Amino acid sequence: MTPEMSRAPISVSELLTDPAGVPRARAMLQRAEWAGRAFARYDKPAVDAIVGAAAAAGAARAREYAERAVRETGFGVVEHKVLKNVACSTGVVEHYAGHDYVTPRVDAAAKVVEVPRPAGVVLALTPSTNPVATVFFKCLLALMTRSVVVVSPHPMAKEVCADAARALGEAAVKAGAPDGVIQVVDEPSVPLIDALMTDERTSVIVATGGVPVVRAAYSSGTPAIGVGPGNVPVLVDATADPAKAARRIVDSKSFDNSVLCTNESVLIVTEQAATALLRHLKQAGAYLLAPDERDRVAAMLFPGGRFDIRFVGKDASWIAAEAGLRVPNRTRVLLAPFDLVVPEEPLAHEKLCPVLGLVRVPTARRGIDAARAVLRLSGRGHSAAIHSTDPQVIMEYGAAVEVLRVAVNVGNSLGSAGLETNLAPTMTIGTGFFGRSSVGENLHPSHLVQWTRLAYNRDPAEPFGDFTGLVPWQTPVGHQGPVPPYPVASNQRRDRPAAAGGGGQAYSPARSELNGSDASALREQIRRLILEELSQLAGG
Repeated sequence: MTPEMSRAPISVSELLTDPAGVPRARAMLQRAEWAGRAFARYDKPAVDAIVGAAAAAGAARAREYAERAVRETGFGVVEHKVLKNVACSTGVVEHYAGHDYVTPRVDAAAKVVEVPRPAGVVLALTPSTNPVATVFFKCLLALMTRSVVVVSPHPMAKEVCADAARALGEAAVKAGAPDGVIQVVDEPSVPLIDALMTDERTSVIVATGGVPVVRAAYSSGTPAIGVGPGNVPVLVDATADPAKAARRIVDSKSFDNSVLCTNESVLIVTEQAATALLRHLKQAGAYLLAPDERDRVAAMLFPGGRFDIRFVGKDASWIAAEAGLRVPNRTRVLLAPFDLVVPEEPLAHEKLCPVLGLVRVPTARRGIDAARAVLRLSGRGHSAAIHSTDPQVIMEYGAAVEVLRVAVNVGNSLGSAGLETNLAPTMTIGTGFFGRSSVGENLHPSHLVQWTRLAYNRDPAEPFGDFTGLVPWQTPVGHQGPVPPYPVASNQRRDRPAAAGGGGQAYSPARSELNGSDASALREQIRRLILEELSQLAGG
């Protein structure tokens, strides 16, 4: 029995109807606002202690959460999720150890003082594909900037995500953070998510997921940082080292069974390089599908022309067996050759599983054209990869493909995610204007901090003040342990950890909400998204 068959079915009615959803959301946001006001006054040493404690708590349970995520969602590879969980906890903290998002900056020459201000209340929408790593990543970025975060996990990964968020929240509070600096939605529902997204106390939504999720975030009326889907083309030309390129591509495409949106989708190889590359791909664990095998796999993965999420994160051997194929036990990737990159070709579209489209081209120039065609189908703004030692080809490729990151001579899954390159390590890939996103970089802490600038008269005769050592923030006076808990009324307390629960005082509306038509449209978008995913999970 597969993991997804063994778990309890998702109740559509529970997701779409939740009478307590709105009051619960308002209570969470009121509590978050309370925590945010206190946390915004902390200085750098206090913030560092909190961030370090939360990261350590996450890393300590990296394997446990990896195993639980695979059990709950039914896809991915435990060992690879362990790597991501560590990279997105202590790894992220180590990467940003020399960065300061708390202390004012003084530019005496420009006569400007910059005072950092936290984003406020961050609503973090997290996916089922990279559940715990994304929770770790977004929570720690919020803490680094003295923001507070409410995590809303994907329903398919809600249990492990809720526990992971609570673990970080408890560790943060023990290290001195205000009670409620990290909260999590235990039972996602449309009314609850709608209320969180549209309430004006939510400062920014950071949405990682499918196109409908991102569009709903942008439609909410709340500032949003959303990312688009991937569909990564990878070009291999005649100057590439075929053995290295093959190993890196197979390792990348099979990493966590391709659930990262940065995984390679279509391999484009020049005829001059094809023979040697295919030989090394087979040695690295790739299986080249014959035409009839390819057709069976394509029809199975894309029934009715749409990718069947039943195959998300499944390994290559399992997919082959489902298609009635016999492949070697060591197979890690299924290579599916096709001729033309056109919308009617399903294998030219994004595949969150270790099935890699394969296209041969006569020249690198034609390969660049093919990569552009792949991105026209989907994935604009996201990422691309190239294996080459010719700077001119690499430059032409980077200038031609409409993406904002190109991984060179490295597997794209971890390359564009910043884990095997010097890009910012992230689980959230900004796609910029190409991909209809507000952010074009890998998400990093500076996206959650704003700067108040004290700008002096530039007239040289007007003196600039001495701001040496002046910091408006401080560690809470007499702080020796957890700060006092959030003041929840006795008749409203819940039997759940204080750092992550949804309790709070009664909500008193202080700001205007979306009008009825806007809110109804947003709810309808979220309903369509959930029903679409649930119908596919239930086999239509």
